[in-house]
Amino acid sequence: MTDSLLARIARLNRLSIDELRGQWRDLFNREPPRYSRTFLEQTLAYRLQELAYGGLSNSVQRKLEALAEAHAQRPHGKRRAASGDKRPTAGTRLVREWKGVEHTVVVLADGFDYQGRKYKSLSAIARHIAGTRWNGLLFFGLRSTRRAA
Repeated sequence: MTDSLLARIARLNRLSIDELRGQWRDLFNREPPRYSRTFLEQTLAYRLQELAYGGLSNSVQRKLEALAEAHAQRPHGKRRAASGDKRPTAGTRLVREWKGVEHTVVVLADGFDYQGRKYKSLSAIARHIAGTRWNGLLFFGLRSTRRAA
């Protein structure tokens, strides 16, 4: 980044909210939204860089538009399962040793059984065992910490 661009970006946090809104009008040719100061500063900093170095490439813009359209067509409230996060088949026994104690979980069609009690998620069982929040798939070794690229 050039020194003058860096200086302009660094100056943003010293401007009043009215001055930030004025900058917004100058850079976007429209009224600023009623969002937080932080949002205005970050968006103005991005816009300054965009004007200095160019915006997103056409291919990236097309990809983002396609993703937004696909998202808009999905039924709201429904999440797609990540490809690597498949639920084990009902009847599968998951065994995990934690602090010298072996813990066994049985996968049910609609949940999990641990010590005769039914749980909705592996994360709830992992939290019960470890006493802290855990991703259940990680805790029981069904997913590694690294995701496939």
